[in-house]
Amino acid sequence: MAATDPWLTLGRGYDECLAKCAHPEYTLLVAGDETGRLGFVLLHPRGVAGSPYIASIAVSAHARGRGIGSQLLTHAETLFPGARHIFLCVSSFNSAARRLYERHGYSQVGEFADYVIEGASETLMHKRLAP
Repeated sequence: MAATDPWLTLGRGYDECLAKCAHPEYTLLVAGDETGRLGFVLLHPRGVAGSPYIASIAVSAHARGRGIGSQLLTHAETLFPGARHIFLCVSSFNSAARRLYERHGYSQVGEFADYVIEGASETLMHKRLAP
């Protein structure tokens, strides 16, 4: 996570990323195969107005383009029975991630200019979950 974008551009180092992943209020799901870890999704169960929030999602550079991110998103959406909505943020410079989220039915509901770093915004995205 700490060795790739968007975290490099956002200035998030290894220690900060590790602390976030180990936070007791978050749920961490790891995808892997016989070669090792391929990616993860980090979720806060009540992150936005009481709805689940995808705090981070990452796929190892060597595993990108294999559907791992899609599988992680799909699984994350099933973890909170009864939840009607799920949210995430994506950095304005991370167009590949935004396209992934849009393909999965997420839409923009807000934008935070210069939120983490100057010159970039964080876009809040939402998906209504099936009842």
